[in-house]
Amino acid sequence: MARIPAVEHSFAACPLPPSPGPSATAAGAVDADVAGAVLRTAQAVLAERVAEASEIDASFAGDLAGRVADFTLEGGKRMRPRLLWWGMRACGAADAGSTAAALRLGVALELIQTCALIHDDVMDRSRLRRGKPAVHIGLAGRAGLSPDSERGSAFGTSAAVLAGDLALAWADDTVAETALPAPVRRRIGAIWRSLRTEMVAGQYLDLHGQATGGSSAARAIRTACLKSALYSVERPLAIGAALADADERTTAALRSAGRCAGIAFQLRDDLLGVFGDPARTGKPSGDDIREGKPTYLLAVARERAEAAGDEGALAVLGHAVGNADVTEGDLGDVRGVFEATGARAHVERKAERLRDHAVSRLGEAVDVDAHGGRQLLGLLRTVSGDPSGHGSATPDDTDGHDSPAAARAQSPVEGGRVR
Repeated sequence: MARIPAVEHSFAACPLPPSPGPSATAAGAVDADVAGAVLRTAQAVLAERVAEASEIDASFAGDLAGRVADFTLEGGKRMRPRLLWWGMRACGAADAGSTAAALRLGVALELIQTCALIHDDVMDRSRLRRGKPAVHIGLAGRAGLSPDSERGSAFGTSAAVLAGDLALAWADDTVAETALPAPVRRRIGAIWRSLRTEMVAGQYLDLHGQATGGSSAARAIRTACLKSALYSVERPLAIGAALADADERTTAALRSAGRCAGIAFQLRDDLLGVFGDPARTGKPSGDDIREGKPTYLLAVARERAEAAGDEGALAVLGHAVGNADVTEGDLGDVRGVFEATGARAHVERKAERLRDHAVSRLGEAVDVDAHGGRQLLGLLRTVSGDPSGHGSATPDDTDGHDSPAAARAQSPVEGGRVR
């Protein structure tokens, strides 16, 4: 960092876990604190990136590159890198090369998540992220502009798009510069290409559903699969399996487990978005209704009301969904429709079946009684909402919100206790 003293940024001061000892590259040392190991690796990678940016232009480095680094280091639960890590460990890899590669690829996953969240906040016009001004709001203020003015809003939005693009470029660079055997590089390259495209496709389907006023239950599940299951769970697990050179049967079962757990997570998140306690979920109850999110819960309720010819229920949904000015009374009526049509109970049962299938498929892929398999089982259970898991850990910042309970969740090995 000595090369960039003139650039104003804060990421180098981000609190980090204690410096590792000489054996920290050993898999066993990383096992004890996967998130901390990823964070230390991210700090080193991003220091290089910001230094390179400073050589291009000090303003660019301070305003944009440093902000991307700050955002990546300061927030999130590192769930995707943890899934990658334990997927690799459950498949038996523990050598130094795989360990180093897994940590770097975990940083790449964090960077692509930074891209997604920055762009998501722009699309949703969100003002806050992790209790701080969203990137587009902060960039407007840094330029001396009001984010509420036409000029400030346009600048902040445009600059945030560039910040997200920069995070994506850094993610790709990190993957490209990671030392991998040629066959493993080819496998991971194919997974990475799919992950990026699926992430964009899922976001587009979500936006399209909001713009057109809804979607079918099948379409809602497809969106959930792309936005949450593939990008957040299945693909990180597949990268871990590729690092361990797992065979096709193991990889297929692991991917299936991840997909089921990821969809179960999204269905439970949809339920929490309507019925959850804001003090526990970290987001206002009813925001999905106000924003007109095309959730599976909403699609099931509409389809059931239409099948029953329930004009009253359809009128309640038609008035409230996508209406930013809905009252608490209106939201209560929507909850009543979800209950009366059986949509809530249906979604809860489906999430439970998906969770059980995830656990079953994982048992077909790896030994869940062994160290790595046991840790991965705990992660998948908590992702899919199993109360026997280690807490409320969920994929980071899904749909623009953080869960305080989820942010605290860690496996017993990672940090030594359930938090």
